[in-house]
Parts: sequence; structure tokens; C-alpha cells
Amino acid sequence: MNKKTKSDDDTKQLSARLGANPSFLNRELSQLAFNRRVMAQAEDRHIPLLERLRYLCIVSNNLDEFFEVRIASLLANSQIEGMSAESPALTAALERTSIECHQIVDRQYAILNQTILPQLSASGIHLLRHSDRNEEQRAWVKAFFDQEIRPLLTPIGLDPAHPFPQVVNKSLNFIVEMAGKDAFGRSTSIAIIKAPRVLPRVIRLPDELSPSGASFCLLSSIIHAHIGDLFSGRQILAYSQFRVTRNSDLWVDEEEVKNLRQALQSELQSRQFGVAVRLEVARNCPHHLAHFLLEQFAIAPNRLYAVDGPVNMVRLSEMIDQINVPALRFPPFAAGMPPQFDSGGDIFEQLKQKDILLHHPFQSFQPVVDFVRSAAFEANVVAIKQTIYRTGMNSDLMEALILAAQRGKEVTVVVELMARFDEEANINWADKLERAGAQVVYGVVGLKTHAKLSLVIRRERDKDGNGELRYYAHLGTGNYHPTTTKLYTDFGLLTSNQKLATEVNEVFMHLTSLTKPKKMDYLWLAPFLLQKEIIRAIHNEAEIARKGRPARIVAKMNALLDESVIRALYEASADGVKIELIVRGACALRPGVPGLSENIHVRSIIGRFLEHSRIYYFRNNLQHDVYLASADWMNRNLFRRVEVGFPVLDKTLKRRVINEGLTPYLKDNTNAWVLGSDGNWNKPKQHRRQKQYNAQRHLMLALGALAPSHTATHSANK
Repeated sequence: MNKKTKSDDDTKQLSARLGANPSFLNRELSQLAFNRRVMAQAEDRHIPLLERLRYLCIVSNNLDEFFEVRIASLLANSQIEGMSAESPALTAALERTSIECHQIVDRQYAILNQTILPQLSASGIHLLRHSDRNEEQRAWVKAFFDQEIRPLLTPIGLDPAHPFPQVVNKSLNFIVEMAGKDAFGRSTSIAIIKAPRVLPRVIRLPDELSPSGASFCLLSSIIHAHIGDLFSGRQILAYSQFRVTRNSDLWVDEEEVKNLRQALQSELQSRQFGVAVRLEVARNCPHHLAHFLLEQFAIAPNRLYAVDGPVNMVRLSEMIDQINVPALRFPPFAAGMPPQFDSGGDIFEQLKQKDILLHHPFQSFQPVVDFVRSAAFEANVVAIKQTIYRTGMNSDLMEALILAAQRGKEVTVVVELMARFDEEANINWADKLERAGAQVVYGVVGLKTHAKLSLVIRRERDKDGNGELRYYAHLGTGNYHPTTTKLYTDFGLLTSNQKLATEVNEVFMHLTSLTKPKKMDYLWLAPFLLQKEIIRAIHNEAEIARKGRPARIVAKMNALLDESVIRALYEASADGVKIELIVRGACALRPGVPGLSENIHVRSIIGRFLEHSRIYYFRNNLQHDVYLASADWMNRNLFRRVEVGFPVLDKTLKRRVINEGLTPYLKDNTNAWVLGSDGNWNKPKQHRRQKQYNAQRHLMLALGALAPSHTATHSANK
């Protein structure tokens, strides 16, 4: 990427994003408010205990990425012309986010130590510190340290011949202060210990040492207890675990790079050592040691976090995965299968009859995999085209594409190499696909290919016996990823509509040939038309309202940040359009302001599953236009990504999207949060006789296999 466009926002939008314009809410604070909503799940006593712990881990993971990307971006913007480090707006923005982050982290560890761990202990699950372990447990831990941990540690005493070591992003490390002299009679006082990543961060003690349930120790606790064994003859004065978070954005000079894949492979090696943006230490870390680390990493003091527990709470998910107590987890849920697939049969013949709408994770993603796998084996299929943004390390769909290429099909795959934190997996899949004979391209340099498209081209006979090519397509709002399809809510459309599928093929032609796409009647393609079409549809509703007719917009997305779209919504609100927005994460629109946005209502749903669908509904004089899309209403999605919005044309499926993707979430009074004009999110008050309604639970019962007696319906929200 070019340095001038590396930030997620254009320079011209920076002042508004930093809070200079009162019509817009601050992006960073809004993103942190989302994490507060997720953290509130950990305090909900109706949620199973292990799931509450998982929510705390999710918050930690979210904050890691927030520092790696958002804070790193703000700091990088200090170099933008006219926005120096002394800029009042930038300084104020960094200070506000710093205060909020510290408050979130403090609350997070308070929940862990005062609520979650004590309740787990009462349930027979113990996370033992050294002081909690009895003599037998200490003896076992000591033997484990000597046999499994100590041989892998390499303490580094700092002196001119042993400078401060390179510290990998988000790795576990220890700083130790010692008295006395080393083996050579010198007064070296500081040592650094790096915990190898091959070591588990959570160790389960043998069951015979845990008669009342299950006992665990953190790797950091074990090393802390035996640090003295690593420095014989020295007196340990103080020590602390620490972790450094670094800027993890990859940078590739699009004007100079010749081979994006090779450039990224080289860049990935240096990602672990980007500019340091945050330091975490143990709460009892002496001030002078923390100050020493801040100097080593050139980190400002307000980005120091002294935590009362493990510096990487995400690692506690390893403990969750080792505990098999169903009562402490969400009840099992099995995704439903659409009726068309229950009877088997040829998927292409089924699609000739009618389109198929899939609502994940309430309905299985398997039909999409079967769609591609069937194409791999189907003799009449001549070509398969696919976009890949995130797909994971293990993917049946990718294996099906490889099989198709091996069987002689023309397979074209557009792999997005710049999908943050999935670059390595995507590079590996690109290599395997190429070796199988597929044509692999990497989209458009400088634009991430975020569209979710799959196309199958089949040679068929018409009624006169003549051969013709017929298109079948899958368009989705979510990634082709085996894990997220079970955790994220998304819609996917399988269609044989030739007009729609032909335009899907035009998108692939555009991505591979880099030619200007043809005029499209159905698809809204970014970066060319998506924003214009969204604003046109908003203006159309405003025009309808000005004529005195009912006008309504309902939209669901992950984030709402684009200024032009927000202004269009403000104008439509002033004209009388009723606007209801379901925004899971960051939202810069300020609702409910008289004269500006009094007809706009914004809510967020935090439940068992992460709400990921993008749905745009426009009443349009009872035409009820429904679009599904891969894009949020963010500047980056509308102008720096290849995105596709697509209409749901079948009236029955259109009603399904409204009745499953919008209406239940507008009725939800269990998992919903409402955004006020002051920028604060609050749970709506429930009337005494008001019946609780949970959208995700409703959909699990309607589309999947969840026993009606189960009532817990909250989620993972990264």
C-alpha cells in the first residue's frame, strides 16, 4: 500500500474522526464502547460461566487489534502534514482513548479476579497461583518446570555484549532485577527471559492433584515461582512479566513492488517487530523497571498498562478449551439444513427451479461447500471462479477448488493477500492452488478484494439440443471460512438468475483483466458505484417523504463511519424518513438530535453469535428493495476495497431477509443496546410485564436445532 493511503481514513476525514465535528461521534471511542458492550456479557449472570470468561478473552483480543491497528494509525497520522504530534486534536484523541482503554482494562481484570475466577473455583475449576498451591502441587509444578520449561529458557543478562534482545509482538517475557555479582565478578543487574512460543500458556495439573475438580497453572506463574533457579548465586530483587504490542499493519510500496506475494512474504517476517505502541506489565512491577522497559521500546507512559493477572488474558481461552463441563457452556446448537438439501439431488437442477437463501450460522454452510465440490466433479462444468478473503488454515472449500483444478476445470481464484492477520494462510493456499493448475490473481494492488463471490459455468443443452453456457453463482455477506460460518451471522444467496450471475462474471473479468467494469443493472460495485447507489437510494426515500408518503430505511452492518452516507441519512431524517440502524460496532452517526437526526434510531445486538450481516432495506413506495452486501458503510469499504452489494429479487426470499435479518433484531429487548444522542450506549428498560424477546434465540429455534428449554443465547463478538 502507498504510505499516503495506509490509514483507514482519508486525511480529509481525520479532523472529524478525532471529534472536531460535533455531528459525528469519535470512531475510536465508539469502537471502545463496543468492547464495553462485549465486556458486559462477562458480567451477565444468566450466561454460562466459561462463556463469560471467553467474553473477557475476546475483549483482550479486540484490544490487541485496536492497538496494533487503530492506535498505531493515530500515531502514524502524527506524521501527516499539518497533524504533528503537537496537534491539539490528535493529542486530545490519544488522551481520550488512553483513558478509556485503561478503564476498560481495569474493569476487565476486576471482573476476572472478583467474579469469574472465584465462581469457577466454587464450581471446582481452579486457576492456581503459587501461593494457592499445596505442597504436592508445588512439587509437581517444580518437576514440570525442571523437565519441560527450564531447558527451553535462555535468560539474557544485559551488558554491552548482551544488548536488550528483540522482543516479538505480543510475546510473553520477563524482566528480572538482581543483586550481587555475576560469574565474572561484574554487577550486571538486569536480565530478560523470553518464554518460547512452543510452551503452553496454561498447564493442567494431574487429576489426582485436583480431587475437587480441575486445577490449572499459568506458565507465567510457574516461571515466576522458579526464577531464582535460573540465576544461581544471585539475589532476586524484583521481577515482572511483560508484553509489548506493536504496529502490525503491513506496508508494501505499490509503486515499486513487482510481485505482491513475494513482497508480502518478506514483510510478514518483519511484522513481529513493528513500532511498539503498548507495554503491559504485572501490577506489582516496580516503577523503575517499568520505566526502563518504556525507554527500551520508546513508549509513552500513558500507554503502560499494569494488570492484575496474566498480561495476555487471551491465553485463558486455552483453559476454557480443556474443561468439559456442559453446564458451564452454551447449550449445543446444530445448524439447520435448508429443505431443498434434505432430499439430496443435483444442486444445479435445484437452482434452476429457484434461488436458495442461506442464513448462517442458523443454517449450515455445507451447501456452499457442496456447490463448489459438485462443480469439481460435474462433467458439464467447465469453469469455477472464486474470491477468497479469509478462509483459514483448513478449508474443505479450498480443497474442492484444488480438486477441480486437478480434474481439468478452468479454476480462477482471486486471493486477497492483504487480509489482515490472514496473509500467511492465504499465501499458502495461493501456492497450493497454483501447483494444482489454478489461475491465481491477487486482486487490485491498493484495493482489498473483500467481495464474497463464487461462480460456476456449466455447458448445458437448450430445449433444441444446442449447447450453451449457463452461470450459477453464490454471493454472500461473510467469508468462506469454516470457523466463522459457525459463529458469525451472515446471508448467502445461491442463484441461477442469468442476469445476476452474468454480472458476477463481469466482476471477475474486471478483477483479472483490470479493465473498467461494464455498466451493471443489479450489482453495486465498489469502489465505483456502491457509495453513489447507497446515497441515491437514501435520497430517493427522502424525495418520497417530501411528497408526503411513508418512507423508511432499515440497515444492518458492522460499522457506520462514512461521512457522506451519514450526511445523506441526516438529510433524509430531516425530510421525515424513518431510519432504523442496527450497527454492531463503531458508529459515528449521532442519532436523536432535534433538527439533525431525530428520526434516526441506532441499536446494537451483542449475542451468542457475532452479528456480521450487511443488509440494506429501502421501502421505495412499497417496492421493498433489499440488498445484501459484503460492505459496511465505511470509507475504506466504499473506496479502498472491491465490494459487492446485490439485490434479493425473489419476493419470498426478500421477505425472509426482512423477517429473519431485520425484524427480529428490531424487536430484540434482551441483547439490544441503544445509542443515545450523547454517544452513550444503554440497555433499553424493560417493562414489568414485557415479554423477553431474543432475536438469535428465535432464529436458532426457527432454523436450527436448539432445544426450546435452553434459554442462554449470548455470543462471541470479535
